[in-house]
Amino acid sequence: MFVHQCHSLTFFTFQAFSLSLSLSLSLLSYTHQFSSPPHQLSNLSSMASSKSTNVAASYFDQKMAMAKRCSHEGVVAGAKAAVVATVASAIPTLASVRVLPWARTNLNHTAQALIISTVAGAAYFIVADKTVLASARKNSFNAS
Repeated sequence: MFVHQCHSLTFFTFQAFSLSLSLSLSLLSYTHQFSSPPHQLSNLSSMASSKSTNVAASYFDQKMAMAKRCSHEGVVAGAKAAVVATVASAIPTLASVRVLPWARTNLNHTAQALIISTVAGAAYFIVADKTVLASARKNSFNAS
């Protein structure tokens, strides 16, 4: 009986970790899909006829490329933080379920997965937000 419980717990842990990892990788591939070179972001410069319009289009292209780069940096940093947070929260959660009688009684597999995924999601959004804001702050000082 104990061996069966350990096997199912190990299998559940692997499923939760692989789900979190696949979610992080899908987020990375999703953002990579939209990160394109600046010449593909806007075709305004080809439609422009005067020099002032060309300068405005070039300025717009630079701003769009900078925004895409900042958001991509945020997504990558957030995904890395989510993977680390998943491992960091899965180990004590699963250990407490095996050791503490209260946790063994009250935390089923769904509750354990909810705890782990909530920590991973929070880490992703906090780190991604801080990274994007730091990049924007750095770029706003560089532009002035």
